[in-house]
Amino acid sequence: MSTAASRPATTVAALAHLLDEVSGERMAATVAILAGVPFAGRRVGSAGGAAACAWLAQHLADLGATVTLEPFAVRFVPEVYTTPDVHWHDGRTIRRLSFGRDVAVHLASADQPLTRRGDLAVAGAGDPGGRWLVVPTGMTLFDAYGHAHGAAGLLFGRGVDADGWHYTMLAGPNPGPLPILTLDTTTHTTLHTAAAAGSGWLAGNTPIRRLDVPATNVHGTWPADTSADEGVEVLLTAHYDGVGDHPGLRQPAAADNGSGVAVVLEAARVLARHLPGIARLSVALLDAEEAGALGSAHHAEQLRQAGATPLVINVDGAGNLHQAAAVEGGGPAHALLAALDQAGRHTGLPLVAGPVASDNRRYGAVGLPAVGVGAGMAGYHSPADTPDRVETATLTAVARLVTATGWLVTVDPATLQSLIGDKR
Repeated sequence: MSTAASRPATTVAALAHLLDEVSGERMAATVAILAGVPFAGRRVGSAGGAAACAWLAQHLADLGATVTLEPFAVRFVPEVYTTPDVHWHDGRTIRRLSFGRDVAVHLASADQPLTRRGDLAVAGAGDPGGRWLVVPTGMTLFDAYGHAHGAAGLLFGRGVDADGWHYTMLAGPNPGPLPILTLDTTTHTTLHTAAAAGSGWLAGNTPIRRLDVPATNVHGTWPADTSADEGVEVLLTAHYDGVGDHPGLRQPAAADNGSGVAVVLEAARVLARHLPGIARLSVALLDAEEAGALGSAHHAEQLRQAGATPLVINVDGAGNLHQAAAVEGGGPAHALLAALDQAGRHTGLPLVAGPVASDNRRYGAVGLPAVGVGAGMAGYHSPADTPDRVETATLTAVARLVTATGWLVTVDPATLQSLIGDKR
Protein backbone atom coordinates (compact mmCIF):
# COMPACT_ATOMS: atom_id res chain seq x y z
CA MET A 1 0.00 0.00 0.00
CA SER A 2 1.33 3.44 -0.89
CA THR A 3 2.06 6.11 1.68
CA ALA A 4 -0.74 8.28 0.29
CA ALA A 5 -3.22 5.41 0.55
CA SER A 6 -2.21 4.55 4.10
CA ARG A 7 -2.21 8.14 5.36
CA PRO A 8 -5.95 8.40 6.15
CA ALA A 9 -5.93 5.21 8.20
CA THR A 10 -2.82 6.39 10.01
CA THR A 11 -4.46 9.73 10.73
CA VAL A 12 -7.59 8.09 12.07
CA ALA A 13 -5.55 5.80 14.30
CA ALA A 14 -3.48 8.71 15.61
CA LEU A 15 -6.60 10.71 16.47
CA ALA A 16 -8.24 7.71 18.11
CA HIS A 17 -5.16 7.23 20.28
CA LEU A 18 -5.28 10.93 21.18
CA LEU A 19 -8.91 10.81 22.24
CA ASP A 20 -8.39 7.71 24.36
CA GLU A 21 -6.32 9.89 26.70
CA VAL A 22 -9.25 12.17 27.59
CA SER A 23 -10.41 11.50 31.15
CA GLY A 24 -13.88 12.47 32.31
CA GLU A 25 -13.02 11.55 35.89
CA ARG A 26 -10.06 13.93 35.92
CA MET A 27 -12.28 16.75 34.63
CA ALA A 28 -14.99 16.00 37.19
CA ALA A 29 -12.35 16.28 39.92
CA THR A 30 -11.27 19.66 38.52
CA VAL A 31 -14.86 20.92 38.56
CA ALA A 32 -15.27 19.80 42.18
CA ILE A 33 -12.11 21.67 43.20
CA LEU A 34 -13.08 24.89 41.41
CA ALA A 35 -16.57 24.76 42.93
CA GLY A 36 -15.20 24.23 46.44
CA VAL A 37 -15.60 26.46 49.46
CA PRO A 38 -12.02 27.89 49.31
CA PHE A 39 -12.79 29.55 45.97
CA ALA A 40 -16.11 31.05 47.20
CA GLY A 41 -17.81 31.29 43.83
CA ARG A 42 -14.76 32.92 42.15
CA ARG A 43 -16.20 36.41 41.70
CA VAL A 44 -13.74 38.78 40.01
CA GLY A 45 -11.71 40.70 42.56
CA SER A 46 -12.61 38.44 45.46
CA ALA A 47 -10.30 36.36 47.63
CA GLY A 48 -11.88 33.25 46.12
CA GLY A 49 -11.17 34.49 42.62
CA ALA A 50 -7.54 35.17 43.52
CA ALA A 51 -7.21 31.70 45.05
CA ALA A 52 -8.63 30.12 41.89
CA CYS A 53 -6.19 32.14 39.77
CA ALA A 54 -3.22 30.84 41.77
CA TRP A 55 -4.46 27.25 41.60
CA LEU A 56 -4.96 27.42 37.84
CA ALA A 57 -1.53 28.95 37.27
CA GLN A 58 0.09 26.08 39.17
CA HIS A 59 -2.04 23.53 37.30
CA LEU A 60 -0.88 24.89 33.93
CA ALA A 61 2.73 24.88 35.12
CA ASP A 62 2.35 21.25 36.14
CA LEU A 63 1.20 20.53 32.57
CA GLY A 64 4.49 21.93 31.27
CA ALA A 65 3.25 25.35 30.20
CA THR A 66 5.08 28.62 30.54
CA VAL A 67 2.66 30.59 32.69
CA THR A 68 2.12 34.33 32.76
CA LEU A 69 -0.42 36.36 34.70
CA GLU A 70 -1.98 39.41 33.07
CA PRO A 71 -3.60 41.83 35.52
CA PHE A 72 -6.19 44.44 34.58
CA ALA A 73 -8.74 46.54 36.41
CA VAL A 74 -12.51 46.15 36.58
CA ARG A 75 -14.77 48.92 37.81
CA PHE A 76 -18.17 48.93 39.50
CA VAL A 77 -18.53 45.24 40.29
CA PRO A 78 -21.73 44.80 42.34
CA GLU A 79 -21.54 43.05 45.70
CA VAL A 80 -24.35 42.23 48.10
CA TYR A 81 -22.32 42.62 51.26
CA THR A 82 -24.78 41.41 53.87
CA THR A 83 -27.98 39.39 53.78
CA PRO A 84 -30.97 41.66 53.07
CA ASP A 85 -33.62 41.69 55.79
CA VAL A 86 -37.02 41.86 54.10
CA HIS A 87 -40.41 41.16 55.62
CA TRP A 88 -43.95 42.28 54.97
CA HIS A 89 -47.29 42.42 56.75
CA ASP A 90 -50.40 41.21 54.94
CA GLY A 91 -52.81 42.71 57.45
CA ARG A 92 -52.70 39.69 59.73
CA THR A 93 -49.20 38.19 59.83
CA ILE A 94 -45.63 39.38 59.37
CA ARG A 95 -43.87 37.21 56.80
CA ARG A 96 -40.12 37.18 56.30
CA LEU A 97 -38.92 36.76 52.70
CA SER A 98 -36.07 34.34 52.04
CA PHE A 99 -33.07 35.91 50.32
CA GLY A 100 -32.26 34.12 47.08
CA ARG A 101 -35.64 32.46 46.83
CA ASP A 102 -38.40 34.98 47.56
CA VAL A 103 -36.36 38.13 47.17
CA ALA A 104 -33.12 39.47 45.69
CA VAL A 105 -31.48 42.85 45.22
CA HIS A 106 -31.92 44.46 41.79
CA LEU A 107 -28.71 45.52 40.01
CA ALA A 108 -30.05 49.05 39.60
CA SER A 109 -30.70 49.39 43.34
CA ALA A 110 -29.20 52.13 45.42
CA ASP A 111 -27.12 50.98 48.38
CA GLN A 112 -29.44 51.17 51.38
CA PRO A 113 -28.11 49.16 54.34
CA LEU A 114 -30.75 50.49 56.76
CA THR A 115 -34.24 49.01 56.77
CA ARG A 116 -36.96 51.15 55.25
CA ARG A 117 -40.57 50.51 56.17
CA GLY A 118 -43.52 51.76 54.18
CA ASP A 119 -47.04 50.92 53.15
CA LEU A 120 -47.52 49.02 49.91
CA ALA A 121 -48.82 50.83 46.84
CA VAL A 122 -48.95 50.16 43.11
CA ALA A 123 -46.55 52.20 40.96
CA GLY A 124 -48.53 54.70 38.96
CA ALA A 125 -51.57 54.66 41.25
CA GLY A 126 -51.88 57.18 44.06
CA ASP A 127 -49.33 58.98 46.20
CA PRO A 128 -45.91 57.22 46.18
CA GLY A 129 -44.48 59.16 49.10
CA GLY A 130 -42.90 56.89 51.72
CA ARG A 131 -44.34 53.75 50.14
CA TRP A 132 -42.84 50.61 48.67
CA LEU A 133 -44.21 50.56 45.13
CA VAL A 134 -45.13 47.24 43.54
CA VAL A 135 -44.24 47.70 39.87
CA PRO A 136 -46.88 46.13 37.59
CA THR A 137 -45.70 43.44 35.21
CA GLY A 138 -44.64 45.05 31.94
CA MET A 139 -43.75 48.46 33.40
CA THR A 140 -40.16 49.42 32.65
CA LEU A 141 -37.65 50.63 35.20
CA PHE A 142 -37.62 54.02 33.48
CA ASP A 143 -41.40 54.36 33.75
CA ALA A 144 -41.37 53.14 37.36
CA TYR A 145 -38.92 55.90 38.28
CA GLY A 146 -41.36 58.39 36.79
CA HIS A 147 -44.02 57.32 39.31
CA ALA A 148 -41.69 56.99 42.31
CA HIS A 149 -40.93 60.50 43.62
CA GLY A 150 -40.40 60.21 47.36
CA ALA A 151 -41.05 56.44 47.40
CA ALA A 152 -39.37 54.12 49.91
CA GLY A 153 -38.39 51.75 47.12
CA LEU A 154 -39.49 49.66 44.15
CA LEU A 155 -40.57 46.00 44.00
CA PHE A 156 -40.21 44.22 40.66
CA GLY A 157 -41.33 40.70 39.78
CA ARG A 158 -38.82 38.29 38.30
CA GLY A 159 -39.00 34.62 37.48
CA VAL A 160 -36.88 32.09 39.34
CA ASP A 161 -35.20 29.00 37.95
CA ALA A 162 -36.51 25.45 38.05
CA ASP A 163 -34.91 25.01 41.47
CA GLY A 164 -36.66 28.07 42.86
CA TRP A 165 -33.62 30.39 42.96
CA HIS A 166 -33.17 33.93 41.75
CA TYR A 167 -30.18 34.11 39.45
CA THR A 168 -27.31 36.50 40.14
CA MET A 169 -25.94 38.91 37.54
CA LEU A 170 -22.87 41.15 37.70
CA ALA A 171 -23.29 42.97 34.38
CA GLY A 172 -26.28 45.25 34.06
CA PRO A 173 -27.66 48.72 34.74
CA ASN A 174 -25.94 51.28 36.91
CA PRO A 175 -27.40 52.03 40.34
CA GLY A 176 -30.30 54.45 40.49
CA PRO A 177 -31.72 56.70 43.19
CA LEU A 178 -33.94 54.18 44.98
CA PRO A 179 -33.69 50.83 46.77
CA ILE A 180 -35.01 48.14 44.43
CA LEU A 181 -35.89 44.55 45.31
CA THR A 182 -36.93 41.75 42.97
CA LEU A 183 -39.58 39.26 44.07
CA ASP A 184 -40.36 35.85 42.68
CA THR A 185 -43.50 35.99 40.54
CA THR A 186 -45.78 34.38 43.14
CA THR A 187 -44.70 36.77 45.89
CA HIS A 188 -44.90 39.72 43.49
CA THR A 189 -48.48 38.81 42.55
CA THR A 190 -49.45 38.49 46.21
CA LEU A 191 -47.97 41.88 47.12
CA HIS A 192 -49.51 43.50 44.04
CA THR A 193 -52.94 42.26 45.12
CA ALA A 194 -52.40 43.61 48.64
CA ALA A 195 -51.16 46.94 47.34
CA ALA A 196 -54.10 47.32 44.97
CA ALA A 197 -56.44 46.67 47.91
CA GLY A 198 -54.68 49.34 49.96
CA SER A 199 -53.43 46.96 52.63
CA GLY A 200 -50.08 45.71 53.87
CA TRP A 201 -46.63 47.15 54.42
CA LEU A 202 -43.06 46.08 53.72
CA ALA A 203 -39.78 46.67 55.48
CA GLY A 204 -36.50 45.94 53.76
CA ASN A 205 -33.00 47.04 52.87
CA THR A 206 -30.72 46.75 49.85
CA PRO A 207 -27.08 46.32 50.96
CA ILE A 208 -25.37 46.41 47.55
CA ARG A 209 -22.21 48.32 46.70
CA ARG A 210 -20.02 48.74 43.64
CA LEU A 211 -16.32 47.94 43.89
CA ASP A 212 -13.31 48.70 41.71
CA VAL A 213 -11.32 45.47 41.77
CA PRO A 214 -8.22 43.82 40.29
CA ALA A 215 -8.65 40.99 37.80
CA THR A 216 -6.17 38.54 36.31
CA ASN A 217 -6.06 36.45 33.16
CA VAL A 218 -3.99 33.27 33.35
CA HIS A 219 -2.01 32.37 30.21
CA GLY A 220 -0.20 29.16 29.43
CA THR A 221 1.93 28.52 26.34
CA TRP A 222 3.80 25.54 25.00
CA PRO A 223 6.70 26.28 22.65
CA ALA A 224 6.75 25.04 19.07
CA ASP A 225 9.81 23.47 17.46
CA THR A 226 10.01 26.19 14.82
CA SER A 227 9.81 29.97 14.72
CA ALA A 228 6.62 31.72 15.71
CA ASP A 229 6.09 32.78 12.10
CA GLU A 230 5.37 29.22 10.99
CA GLY A 231 2.62 26.77 11.74
CA VAL A 232 -0.81 27.16 13.31
CA GLU A 233 -1.48 28.52 16.78
CA VAL A 234 -4.42 26.99 18.65
CA LEU A 235 -5.74 29.12 21.51
CA LEU A 236 -8.08 27.39 23.98
CA THR A 237 -10.07 29.72 26.23
CA ALA A 238 -12.57 29.56 29.08
CA HIS A 239 -13.52 31.99 31.81
CA TYR A 240 -12.78 30.87 35.35
CA ASP A 241 -14.70 33.55 37.24
CA GLY A 242 -18.20 33.04 38.64
CA VAL A 243 -20.77 35.39 40.12
CA GLY A 244 -19.49 34.71 43.63
CA ASP A 245 -21.05 33.61 46.88
CA HIS A 246 -23.56 35.83 48.68
CA PRO A 247 -23.45 36.20 52.46
CA GLY A 248 -24.77 32.90 53.79
CA LEU A 249 -25.50 31.65 50.27
CA ARG A 250 -23.03 29.45 48.35
CA GLN A 251 -22.98 29.75 44.56
CA PRO A 252 -20.41 27.16 43.44
CA ALA A 253 -20.25 28.03 39.70
CA ALA A 254 -19.59 24.42 38.78
CA ALA A 255 -21.02 24.26 35.26
CA ASP A 256 -20.58 28.00 34.66
CA ASN A 257 -17.77 27.80 34.09
CA GLY A 258 -15.81 25.27 36.08
CA SER A 259 -16.84 22.76 33.43
CA GLY A 260 -15.41 24.85 30.58
CA VAL A 261 -12.14 25.34 32.43
CA ALA A 262 -11.90 21.60 33.10
CA VAL A 263 -12.43 20.85 29.40
CA VAL A 264 -9.77 23.34 28.31
CA LEU A 265 -7.24 22.02 30.81
CA GLU A 266 -7.87 18.44 29.74
CA ALA A 267 -7.68 19.23 26.02
CA ALA A 268 -4.45 21.18 26.60
CA ARG A 269 -2.97 18.29 28.60
CA VAL A 270 -3.53 15.94 25.66
CA LEU A 271 -2.67 18.32 22.82
CA ALA A 272 0.55 19.55 24.42
CA ARG A 273 2.00 16.06 23.96
CA HIS A 274 0.71 15.35 20.48
CA LEU A 275 0.53 18.46 18.28
CA PRO A 276 2.94 18.50 15.33
CA GLY A 277 6.18 20.33 16.00
CA ILE A 278 5.27 23.40 13.96
CA ALA A 279 1.98 23.86 15.82
CA ARG A 280 1.72 26.19 18.79
CA LEU A 281 -0.65 25.71 21.69
CA SER A 282 -1.78 28.33 24.16
CA VAL A 283 -4.44 28.59 26.84
CA ALA A 284 -6.16 31.68 28.23
CA LEU A 285 -8.16 31.24 31.41
CA LEU A 286 -10.10 34.46 31.59
CA ASP A 287 -11.33 36.60 34.44
CA ALA A 288 -14.33 38.98 34.58
CA GLU A 289 -16.51 37.29 31.96
CA GLU A 290 -19.46 37.64 34.29
CA ALA A 291 -18.78 41.38 34.54
CA GLY A 292 -19.06 41.85 30.77
CA ALA A 293 -16.46 39.56 29.12
CA LEU A 294 -13.77 42.03 30.17
CA GLY A 295 -10.92 39.51 30.43
CA SER A 296 -11.34 38.39 26.84
CA ALA A 297 -11.75 42.00 25.66
CA HIS A 298 -8.41 42.79 27.30
CA HIS A 299 -6.68 39.76 25.79
CA ALA A 300 -8.22 40.12 22.34
CA GLU A 301 -6.99 43.70 22.08
CA GLN A 302 -3.48 42.57 23.08
CA LEU A 303 -3.54 39.95 20.31
CA ARG A 304 -4.80 42.48 17.77
CA GLN A 305 -2.06 44.96 18.60
CA ALA A 306 0.58 42.21 18.38
CA GLY A 307 -0.70 41.05 14.99
CA ALA A 308 -1.27 37.53 16.33
CA THR A 309 -3.84 35.35 14.56
CA PRO A 310 -4.54 32.23 16.67
CA LEU A 311 -7.48 29.95 16.04
CA VAL A 312 -9.64 30.47 19.14
CA ILE A 313 -11.82 27.76 20.66
CA ASN A 314 -13.81 28.98 23.68
CA VAL A 315 -15.82 26.70 25.98
CA ASP A 316 -18.54 28.08 28.23
CA GLY A 317 -20.78 25.49 29.85
CA ALA A 318 -20.04 21.79 29.40
CA GLY A 319 -22.35 20.42 32.04
CA ASN A 320 -25.59 19.07 30.62
CA LEU A 321 -25.57 17.94 27.01
CA HIS A 322 -29.03 17.04 25.81
CA GLN A 323 -29.15 16.48 22.06
CA ALA A 324 -26.32 18.57 20.63
CA ALA A 325 -23.64 21.09 21.51
CA ALA A 326 -24.19 24.68 20.42
CA VAL A 327 -21.56 26.31 18.22
CA GLU A 328 -21.18 29.99 17.34
CA GLY A 329 -18.56 31.25 14.91
CA GLY A 330 -17.04 34.71 14.74
CA GLY A 331 -14.46 36.43 12.59
CA PRO A 332 -12.93 34.53 9.64
CA ALA A 333 -13.76 31.16 11.17
CA HIS A 334 -14.67 29.10 8.08
CA ALA A 335 -11.70 26.73 8.28
CA LEU A 336 -12.04 26.43 12.05
CA LEU A 337 -15.75 25.63 11.76
CA ALA A 338 -14.97 23.01 9.10
CA ALA A 339 -12.49 21.34 11.42
CA LEU A 340 -14.99 21.52 14.29
CA ASP A 341 -17.64 19.91 12.13
CA GLN A 342 -15.21 17.17 11.12
CA ALA A 343 -14.30 16.64 14.77
CA GLY A 344 -17.98 16.38 15.70
CA ARG A 345 -18.55 13.75 13.05
CA HIS A 346 -15.53 11.77 14.15
CA THR A 347 -16.32 11.87 17.87
CA GLY A 348 -20.05 11.37 17.38
CA LEU A 349 -21.07 14.64 19.05
CA PRO A 350 -23.89 16.39 17.15
CA LEU A 351 -23.40 20.13 16.66
CA VAL A 352 -25.96 22.84 16.01
CA ALA A 353 -25.56 26.52 15.23
CA GLY A 354 -26.67 28.40 18.30
CA PRO A 355 -25.82 31.40 20.45
CA VAL A 356 -22.80 31.09 22.72
CA ALA A 357 -22.80 34.53 24.34
CA SER A 358 -19.36 34.39 25.86
CA ASP A 359 -15.71 35.34 25.42
CA ASN A 360 -15.56 33.98 21.86
CA ARG A 361 -17.42 37.10 20.71
CA ARG A 362 -14.65 39.38 21.97
CA TYR A 363 -12.05 37.51 19.91
CA GLY A 364 -14.25 37.45 16.82
CA ALA A 365 -14.90 41.18 17.18
CA VAL A 366 -11.20 42.00 16.66
CA GLY A 367 -11.07 39.85 13.53
CA LEU A 368 -9.75 36.59 14.92
CA PRO A 369 -11.19 33.23 13.83
CA ALA A 370 -13.13 32.16 16.90
CA VAL A 371 -15.75 29.60 17.84
CA GLY A 372 -17.72 29.27 21.04
CA VAL A 373 -18.88 25.85 22.22
CA GLY A 374 -21.61 25.38 24.81
CA ALA A 375 -23.14 22.16 26.07
CA GLY A 376 -25.59 23.22 28.74
CA MET A 377 -25.59 23.94 32.43
CA ALA A 378 -27.94 23.49 35.37
CA GLY A 379 -28.56 26.05 38.09
CA TYR A 380 -27.42 29.06 36.07
CA HIS A 381 -25.90 31.71 38.38
CA SER A 382 -27.50 30.24 41.47
CA PRO A 383 -26.80 27.93 44.43
CA ALA A 384 -28.03 25.06 42.26
CA ASP A 385 -24.92 25.14 40.05
CA THR A 386 -23.24 22.32 41.95
CA PRO A 387 -20.61 19.76 40.85
CA ASP A 388 -22.99 16.80 41.14
CA ARG A 389 -25.10 18.31 38.33
CA VAL A 390 -22.18 18.43 35.90
CA GLU A 391 -22.31 15.27 33.81
CA THR A 392 -19.03 13.44 33.37
CA ALA A 393 -20.23 12.16 30.01
CA THR A 394 -20.79 15.74 28.82
CA LEU A 395 -17.34 16.83 29.98
CA THR A 396 -15.86 13.88 28.10
CA ALA A 397 -17.81 14.53 24.90
CA VAL A 398 -16.89 18.22 24.77
CA ALA A 399 -13.24 17.62 25.66
CA ARG A 400 -12.99 15.02 22.89
CA LEU A 401 -14.53 17.52 20.46
CA VAL A 402 -12.13 20.31 21.44
CA THR A 403 -9.13 17.99 21.42
CA ALA A 404 -10.01 16.61 17.99
CA THR A 405 -10.58 20.10 16.58
CA GLY A 406 -7.32 21.42 17.97
CA TRP A 407 -5.47 18.50 16.45
CA LEU A 408 -7.25 18.61 13.10
CA VAL A 409 -6.45 22.24 12.39
CA THR A 410 -2.76 21.34 12.55
CA VAL A 411 -3.07 18.61 9.91
CA ASP A 412 -4.98 18.36 6.65
CA PRO A 413 -8.62 17.73 7.68
CA ALA A 414 -9.28 16.15 4.30
CA THR A 415 -7.10 13.21 5.29
CA LEU A 416 -9.41 12.25 8.15
CA GLN A 417 -12.04 9.65 7.42
CA SER A 418 -14.99 9.82 9.79
CA LEU A 419 -15.63 6.57 11.61
CA ILE A 420 -19.37 7.26 11.54
CA GLY A 421 -19.78 8.77 8.09
CA ASP A 422 -22.07 11.72 7.53
CA LYS A 423 -24.97 10.43 9.59
CA ARG A 424 -25.82 12.10 12.88
